[in-house]
Amino acid sequence: MNLNFRPWVALTMLCAATMFGAYGCSSLKTPATADVAVSKAAVDNAAGADGAEYAPVEMRLAREKLALANKALADKDYQLASQLANEARADARLAQGKANSAKAQAAATALESDIRVLDEELQRIRN
Repeated sequence: MNLNFRPWVALTMLCAATMFGAYGCSSLKTPATADVAVSKAAVDNAAGADGAEYAPVEMRLAREKLALANKALADKDYQLASQLANEARADARLAQGKANSAKAQAAATALESDIRVLDEELQRIRN
C-alpha cells in the first residue's frame, strides 16, 4: 500500500471541511431568523387583540424578549436568538389568549344581562 502524501487530497479535504463548517453555521441562522419573524407576528397579533390592555405583563415580556432575540440575531448568537424568540412567542400567545378570554367573558356578562332584562320584560307582560 502506497501512503504517499498528495497535496490535492489534503486540499480537497480542507475545502470539504470548510464547506460543512459554513453550512453548519448558516443552518443555525435560518431557523433563528424564522423564529424571530414568527415571534414578531405573534406579538403583533397579540397587540391587535388588545393584549396590552388585558395582559400588560405578558405583552411587556413578549416585547422585551423579542427585542433581545433581535439583538442576539444581530450578534450572530443564533441559538440564543431562537430560544428568546420562542419565549417571546409563548408570552405573546398567552397575552392574546388572556385578551380573548377577557373579551369573551365581557360578552358573556353582557349577554346574561340582556337575557335578565328580557326575562323581566316577559314577567312584566305576563302579569
